[in-house]
Amino acid sequence: MTGWLVLVESNTTGTGRLFCAAAGELGLRPVLLARDPARYPYLAADSVEHRVCDTGSAEAVLDACGQLDGPVLGVTSSSEYWVATASEVARTLGLPHPDPAAVRACRDKANQRRLLRAAGIGCPDFAAAISPAEAVAAAVRIGFPVVVKPTAGSGSVGVRRCADAEQVRTAAAAVLDAEPGTLGLPPQSAVLVEQYLDGPEFSVETLDDEVVGVTGKYLGPEPYFVETGHDFPARLADDDRRRLGEAAVSALRALGLGWGPAHTELRWTRRGIRVVEVNPRLAGGMIPRVVQAAIGVDLIRHCVARAAGLQLPVTPSRSGGAAIRFLLPAAAGRLSEVHGLVEAARQPGVCEVVLTAEPGQDIEIRHSFSDRFGYLISVGEDGGAAGDRAERALALIEARIVPASLVGRGVSHP
Repeated sequence: MTGWLVLVESNTTGTGRLFCAAAGELGLRPVLLARDPARYPYLAADSVEHRVCDTGSAEAVLDACGQLDGPVLGVTSSSEYWVATASEVARTLGLPHPDPAAVRACRDKANQRRLLRAAGIGCPDFAAAISPAEAVAAAVRIGFPVVVKPTAGSGSVGVRRCADAEQVRTAAAAVLDAEPGTLGLPPQSAVLVEQYLDGPEFSVETLDDEVVGVTGKYLGPEPYFVETGHDFPARLADDDRRRLGEAAVSALRALGLGWGPAHTELRWTRRGIRVVEVNPRLAGGMIPRVVQAAIGVDLIRHCVARAAGLQLPVTPSRSGGAAIRFLLPAAAGRLSEVHGLVEAARQPGVCEVVLTAEPGQDIEIRHSFSDRFGYLISVGEDGGAAGDRAERALALIEARIVPASLVGRGVSHP
């Protein structure tokens, strides 16, 4: 009997499912531990084994591992919120793992900033605030505009650019006073108030301390920071990509990381490269799929193998580019129809067009990753060419959304 790969919770989107598939391809038996397995429909669809477990407790996860009928070869998570718990359990079992203390320190964005600053890593001025009034005082000291964000979060949830004190007060209260679970984040005892960084945004994808590549990131309109697409590799000169990679690796070392995957976001400002944040996990936003389409490196497969002690060479099988663009609603309401999907799929270089919401489904606007209702992926000779192809294909897709005020009145389209 082969050994188990234990996954502590999962993403509700595609990555968790792909972790399980990769485990099977590597000869491992994936099993998901979750408080509520019903949150993950792919478990039933793919016949993935699972166990109910209090995943908030490393002791409970360890106990669940001990009840499996065979050896546990790896413990990991595809979700940022459980990476530290998984690493603690893996350490106890003597399995490959990142440093749990470093992961937890990194996940607290205020503490991450302190460590980066102490190491001389370029990052924005910042302050942690436990009340809206403290947030306003911090913003006045830092200077407007500022960005207010949760101290532990992802996917642009609760992140907002604020131009004045009232906007800061409102943004901080929205995070600090929210009912648990409303934002889809862990409870927040503080918000981070930080200097607004101008300039284009990039991310560096790494495995251990090896740079796999640099991603060009596109954001929707401010004051929010919703990611609308990515190009890989970024539209930059080789030397500029090298400089971004070096900045990311320096940040990882300052934080005591450098084992397994990391996703480091940076901005190239008028004052130089600044680290936005380091995430001690694989990139989201379908970036692993884009990387695979561009250069043939399967980041998910590498992460699963690394957790099980299998060292696979990170060797690109081709030299090219890929891009993704997300379908985002112009307004909230009920998705009525989506036109142009077939036409978009027929465009040169387009290799994938996916609708993640069905007609008849209600669409909310939360100004985060959850706004997306589909995506398309294209390939080209480089990231820029792939991005141009993705933009042309995206322009062919039209979504009709019935405004929420008209839902239930027999209106089928605007």
